[in-house]
Amino acid sequence: MWQVVGQSRVVSLLQRSLEKGVLAHAYLFIGPPHVGKMTLALNLAQALNCEGADKPCGQFLSCRKIAQSKYADVQIIGLDYTSEADEVKTRTEIGIDQIRQVQHSASLPPFEGKYKIFIIDGAELLSIEAANCLLKTLEEPVGRVVFLLLTTSPGLLPDTVVSRCQQLELLPLSSDEVENALTSQWGIEPQKAKLLSRLCHGCLGWALSAALGDEMLKQYCERRDNLLDIINAGYEERFTYVAQLAAQFSQRRGFVQEVLNIWLDFWRDLLLIKADFAEAITNVDIEKTLTDLAIGFSLAEIRAFIRGIQAAKQQLKQNANPRLVLEVLMLNMPERKRERVRY
Repeated sequence: MWQVVGQSRVVSLLQRSLEKGVLAHAYLFIGPPHVGKMTLALNLAQALNCEGADKPCGQFLSCRKIAQSKYADVQIIGLDYTSEADEVKTRTEIGIDQIRQVQHSASLPPFEGKYKIFIIDGAELLSIEAANCLLKTLEEPVGRVVFLLLTTSPGLLPDTVVSRCQQLELLPLSSDEVENALTSQWGIEPQKAKLLSRLCHGCLGWALSAALGDEMLKQYCERRDNLLDIINAGYEERFTYVAQLAAQFSQRRGFVQEVLNIWLDFWRDLLLIKADFAEAITNVDIEKTLTDLAIGFSLAEIRAFIRGIQAAKQQLKQNANPRLVLEVLMLNMPERKRERVRY
């Protein structure tokens, strides 16, 4: 059975293609991180090599080996890690050598299954040379070979590569869908499932990872606590904090964007509380803290600062000076008024 949750439109399309035998030689799965792109890719790989009547059955040896990443004819290509002299180096792009290996492997017949499937995770990270090399393979498809490109940002891929793929978009789930899946399929207790369903923004994979291990939720709460601290801090403490944050930007851009996303959720919650719509907030576990905090800000101040966070996120994407951007954001953070009436 298909294990991807809440993507019935995409699954139905792939099922019909399998039944009619009109599968494309290359697909581009588009969607935010943790929305289910890899799960869908592995399910499709299972379906293509499954011997059962209801594909993918999940029971035959091929299905089990693919789920365990032990199937010779299913290869996942992405960023990898190598260590040299106790130092771990992180690759920042998928290189041409990786794609050349794919080309060679694609020219050979399947080893143990019906189809060879190449899953390129983070296809937007293909170097220009790698993308051009892949394009040659996509332009001259080989028999029983299927390419599955997974991306969060299709605009970063060359149009020529995108045009050679059938595009399928995986949309974020509703919080109710995530909450129901967590409680019914994984037995997560209701209160935790409700919180995770809000925090994940429709990406079940994130919620499930956070539910099955404490580290992701712990990190989120630590970053949120930092925000609470700087709201109540003076400018010196705020600038010290953003200096530390900016120093990480060159190596961990995604981390800084994640922090700003937490800020955005936090201030959006304050806005919803001010508008008497608290039932829609994200951080349901600290609703009382947010309610008390919202009294100290006007609706106009909250809206203005949300626009400031959005502008900072965009400026960082455009390679603006991170420390300058974050310091300006700190200067624009409204000052909490402790004796202010709610409106």
